[in-house]
Amino acid sequence: MIQTLVEWFSVVQGWLFQSAILPFLYATGLGDVTEEAFTGTEWFLLGVVELAMLYLLLRPLEAWIPAKPDIDPKARRIDFLYTCIHRLGAFTVAVFFLLDPLFDAVASQLHMSGITHFDVEHLWPGVTDMPLVSFGIYLVVLDFFDYWYHRASHQFDWWWGLHSLHHSQTDMNLWSDNRNHLLDDLLRDVYLAVVAMVIGVEPAQYVLLIVASRMLQSLQHANVRLHFGRIGERLLVSPRYHRTHHAIGVGHETDGAGTLGGHNFAVLFPIWDIVFGTALFSSKFETVGVRDQLPAPLGEGRNYGRGFWEQQWLGLKRMVEFTRRKPG
Repeated sequence: MIQTLVEWFSVVQGWLFQSAILPFLYATGLGDVTEEAFTGTEWFLLGVVELAMLYLLLRPLEAWIPAKPDIDPKARRIDFLYTCIHRLGAFTVAVFFLLDPLFDAVASQLHMSGITHFDVEHLWPGVTDMPLVSFGIYLVVLDFFDYWYHRASHQFDWWWGLHSLHHSQTDMNLWSDNRNHLLDDLLRDVYLAVVAMVIGVEPAQYVLLIVASRMLQSLQHANVRLHFGRIGERLLVSPRYHRTHHAIGVGHETDGAGTLGGHNFAVLFPIWDIVFGTALFSSKFETVGVRDQLPAPLGEGRNYGRGFWEQQWLGLKRMVEFTRRKPG
């Protein structure tokens, strides 16, 4: 079954490339990037498959057991636009492949100097010959570093100015995972790509790691009244657990006075929150958003923007504003 699907995928990729992409490249004088374009066609098709699966699996759940019954349709459409930009444009994977030649050049220089970079193969020889085992190890290692990246984005004023766009969605839905400032996305993707290269992740495996992580993160953001039980909540981040992270106040503050911090920063595995003291297991499906969105006197009535470009512009303005504000 899987082999048949892979074969069909290859056929569709070849047809799309030959009938549309290749003629465009020759017509525009870009024939020297045909190899990269063929790989890009694969990323695009993977993104299409990903979007289709998310809609077919999660949209019925949102209609059946919604955490919030009255979602603004425009909020869902804007989030879908973010998802298309990020996944159909292969934003994350493109960064990895762009950095790969640079990383190889640096690694060659270090090797000539007698220095070799660390990777999992050095720690456990032969592990890369066991695809499922190495996949699991890479997923856990990347998630550990992603936890610290995510936590840092809640700790520094300028960074929160960017990342708060993600939290400003008061109508979380299955597309909300990719509602981020493009600069914040770029920083995270470069960071994770460098980590992946350092630990020896192969390009083809990196694509699968990113797809698996993104699918789970879409479930976490879906508007579903779903949790994994007392034990399951401590093994994998659930929609309820992550909704607590998006909750007004406790999700991104350490107190009621707006001090940056919060709870439940784990991206896939709650173990990091448990070990480092940031876990908050709640039985409630909290109201989500950012405190300063609330009208006075509860907040500042801050506008985070309704459209894509307005949201991106206001994110940059917040970054500058928050950088200048005084502590406390």
